[in-house]
Amino acid sequence: MLVLAGAGTGKTRVVTFRIANLIRNGTAPERILAVTFTNKAAGEMQERVSELIEKAQRQNRSSGNKRRITKKKTKPPQPVISTFHAQCVQILRRHAKALGFPAKFSIYDRGDQESLARGILRELRLPGTALRPGDMLSIIGGWKNQSVKPNKAAFLASTDREHFAAAGYRRYQDALQARGAMDFDDLLLHTETLFDEHPAIRDEEAAKYDHVLVDEYQDTNGSQYRITKHLTLRHRNLCVVGDDDQSIYAWRGADVTHILSFKDDWPEAKVVCLENNYRSTAEILTMANRLIAFNTERHDKILIPCRPKGPRPRIEQHKDELTESETVVREIKSRIENDHVQPRDIAILFRTNEQPRLFETELRKANIPYVMLGSQSFFDRREVKDILAYLKWIEQPNDEVALLRVINTPARGLGNKTVKLLVQRAVERGVPVWDVMQDRAATSDLTPAAQRGIGQLAELAKDVRQRASNESLTDAMRTLLERTAYYEEITRLYEKPEERQARQASLEELTNAINAYEENTTKKEPDLTGFLSEIALSGREMGNEKDKLAAQNAVWLLTLHAAKGLEFPVVYMVGMEDGILPHSRSVKSGEEEDIAEERRLCYVGITRAQENLTMSLALTRRKWGKARPTTPSRFLYEITGKAENPNKYRKKKIKRSIQS
Repeated sequence: MLVLAGAGTGKTRVVTFRIANLIRNGTAPERILAVTFTNKAAGEMQERVSELIEKAQRQNRSSGNKRRITKKKTKPPQPVISTFHAQCVQILRRHAKALGFPAKFSIYDRGDQESLARGILRELRLPGTALRPGDMLSIIGGWKNQSVKPNKAAFLASTDREHFAAAGYRRYQDALQARGAMDFDDLLLHTETLFDEHPAIRDEEAAKYDHVLVDEYQDTNGSQYRITKHLTLRHRNLCVVGDDDQSIYAWRGADVTHILSFKDDWPEAKVVCLENNYRSTAEILTMANRLIAFNTERHDKILIPCRPKGPRPRIEQHKDELTESETVVREIKSRIENDHVQPRDIAILFRTNEQPRLFETELRKANIPYVMLGSQSFFDRREVKDILAYLKWIEQPNDEVALLRVINTPARGLGNKTVKLLVQRAVERGVPVWDVMQDRAATSDLTPAAQRGIGQLAELAKDVRQRASNESLTDAMRTLLERTAYYEEITRLYEKPEERQARQASLEELTNAINAYEENTTKKEPDLTGFLSEIALSGREMGNEKDKLAAQNAVWLLTLHAAKGLEFPVVYMVGMEDGILPHSRSVKSGEEEDIAEERRLCYVGITRAQENLTMSLALTRRKWGKARPTTPSRFLYEITGKAENPNKYRKKKIKRSIQS
């Protein structure tokens, strides 16, 4: 079944009620797998499904006899609700050895990846300007999203940078495997490889479920698409929910054709359209429907308003970008002071990261609180990365990136010269650095201080493992902080009391995270591997950050990409100019699909608004210090009916199957 769920039509409710209905009709909960894209979405779905199951059970008990009512309460079996990446982690933990990885493989975060890539680029002796670690990882990540392995990358490379990246790709993958590690993209790539090369394992994993549901299907990349097929080809009980009109992540591998060609892949599929929009007023939806109709390759559907009429959306022109920011902020101030609108109910949406600077300046002048996504992640803080590196190394001693980060933090006699010597000996012998450090003959010529430092590290790891095994992960964490004297290290490094306090609070928060994992995990025996996997997966998404921002009563500053999934009573879409929206890259490419994705992005922005929508543009904008005339966004002509719609004379390729 394909459920085409337009913006604001209650998509998550459909998924959760379908799961509950399957259980009500006899499907064992643990035989249902539902996958989505963020931990936040998976958590919300799990919570809603649990409530529905418990409600049904209460109704069953109330209709039964008293003896049944007084039976001991046990937690019912639950469906498996997970992100794609988390589900792949579970599959790989069970079968990683078939690919030559340990079951307790590490998951490298961006910092770990860049550290590894930097070393590889040094080995290749590439000049610093030829390819940076981040560029190499971006190119490799793109290949992985397309399931391109190192042996094929060189054939696909078309630029010098891509050829350099192809040269490093094989070394990068070999280095990861030698360290017993995978990066985020590997979780999908290796699962797909596992299923392709080991049919028995694929069949074993597929046999665990009778029904598979996929949320946000329009965001699937090639690997996710093929993994879903592997898990469902036998029973063919697949339900996907999504909206092709909100497919805005092509830049990270999402392929809109997966949802557009669903009926080609599964000819017997039923298609259901959800068109009743419960979010926005009729005036806003008229604008959204008119705009998205200009995309020629899409499922034919519209948004039907369920809310009463509201104010007509406005399009405002300003002489320059400064006037635009001043006018928008002045109007926001008026709404807050005169119309009693709460700051948290207002959002300013923009296409590029350079745009918000002027709006921040004006909001500060007006003393209006604001929040913006994209500030430093909790997991990117130095002290948090240090302690997590300790935990990663203790769990996986071959993880050299983690070991080399903490080998002399705090100082324990293992300075740069000693570390360089240890790494050199490890390379010569073809073994991990920790193996060299544990070899007395290989370290006999080190200084007494360095030898003591190695002994301290070994004792530290032993103590932490014992506490984790015999007591709890929380106790193990406390032992780690005590044995490393990390609080004293913070006192030594930072003079300001408020900074010391903030960094110590970060370590307290990390301890709280371990404790929460132990209390809430579905595992019978929580372990360090499970905690580190959870951290690696959750640290990559903005869901938690959005929750924290929502708790503040402040105006939101958001990119259009970050705004997806959110809604606000008052929305300002700024910089509605060709070159900004649509972006200059899409305009220059001349490809219709590039413009179509930008149009979908504009559509996402419009459908964030519940009641008031204002779109604005500057007639001139400064570039390199000089005011240059701008061109109004072509999308403004489309939404106002002043552009010729190419669909007018086109026979519809995809008919609406069911109108809700």
